[in-house]
Amino acid sequence: MWDAMRGIKKALTKIRGGAHVPHFKDTAERESVKMTAPATVILPMQQHIGAPCKPTVAVGDQVAVGQVIGDTDAFVSAPIHASVSGKVKAIAPFLLSSGGTVDAIHIESDGQNTLWEGICPPEVQGKEDFLKAVRASGLVGIGGAGFPTHVKLNIKEGVKIDTLVINAAECEPYITSDYREMMESYADVISGAARVLEYVGIETCLIGIESNKPKAIAKLAEIIVSLGLDDKINVVEVPSHYPYGAEKMLAYALTGRQIPLGGLPSDVGLAVLNVSSVAILNRYLETGVPLVEKRVTVTGGAIAAPQNVFVPLGTSIQEVVDFCGGYAQTPEKVIMGGPMMGVSQYDGSAPIIKQNNCILCLTKGETFEPIDEPCIRCGRCVSACPMQLLPTMIERYAKSENAEMLKKLNVQGCMECGSCAYACPARRPLVQYLKRGKQVERKAVAK
Repeated sequence: MWDAMRGIKKALTKIRGGAHVPHFKDTAERESVKMTAPATVILPMQQHIGAPCKPTVAVGDQVAVGQVIGDTDAFVSAPIHASVSGKVKAIAPFLLSSGGTVDAIHIESDGQNTLWEGICPPEVQGKEDFLKAVRASGLVGIGGAGFPTHVKLNIKEGVKIDTLVINAAECEPYITSDYREMMESYADVISGAARVLEYVGIETCLIGIESNKPKAIAKLAEIIVSLGLDDKINVVEVPSHYPYGAEKMLAYALTGRQIPLGGLPSDVGLAVLNVSSVAILNRYLETGVPLVEKRVTVTGGAIAAPQNVFVPLGTSIQEVVDFCGGYAQTPEKVIMGGPMMGVSQYDGSAPIIKQNNCILCLTKGETFEPIDEPCIRCGRCVSACPMQLLPTMIERYAKSENAEMLKKLNVQGCMECGSCAYACPARRPLVQYLKRGKQVERKAVAK
């Protein structure tokens, strides 16, 4: 169904389940500000799915902004660049939020923010050059799990990709970093999408945006039409309902195609990229400056001055909070990411990495703590699950560590969106049980 306005479509179909979460998009209309470089940055050598990088510098080396400081020959990986200029102060083990440990490079800033002398726009003549440039940019899935972008776009021979889906839904409460990308860098979004179509050989592009962002929908449609690209690129308005921003959900809503459990978008002829990813890619192709900073939404009732901030990678949470006026009151919980899928932080020293898009500092009244009352068998978690799983059954077998039943219940299909826990009147910690179930099933497969 076509909207009266050129360049805009309506969603093809609706997703099942999900939750009507409040938006809390208080920072949406505040223009992004740029943070000055901190005295020290800490850059873990794993900021992506896949093989960790190995340091390519040594303690005592002088480095400049955009210089490669970590890389690997592994295909599923992405290089890491210095986000400040200065001296390598230390290379030491670092504890990741996943519980694993990886080397991290500590750089003491010289305050100059000098660009590396090798920075220049890449020469791109075709697909091979383009994929090399994407890898060199250090770009990963910055709105989610951190899957290296060059791997996503390196389509296997014989696989036909006809549609590029750009995820601009931003359905999590509080987060507005992608919205500000669309409002402030709309030309980069569309030019980046057009370049992916051209060099990868994809026919059409659909940009999925939730209906609660009418200004972004109109802005992108306007630039698409003005550039004469509405025969290839269209904005698709999707309902404002969580979790339309999940890859599988958005792909289904925009195209009607279902990505199979355990499968990839390419299995159904799609490539999916985050809206900020295509904009960052376009800027890299124009300037040669790789991914060294992130736009991060800093918000929540505990923050004195909520806003979107351009943060050098490796800056600590506490320093970003201080830049935003510090805490208006002691936070009950600090989350990296949104309230539905974010990860709670145990202290303020954790650094901002490529995948981070929000620092959420919540007061006691804003938190939703599970209390684990007995299940009343109401079935709301089942109705809420967009993946059509059985959360309470998975909980039962996660507790008993029954890997065989967990596999039959498709536990790995859970995307940990939190819709089940949000819907549960007994406030059971269902997501934690689902995560545990996935670990149990993985361990059994590994034996």
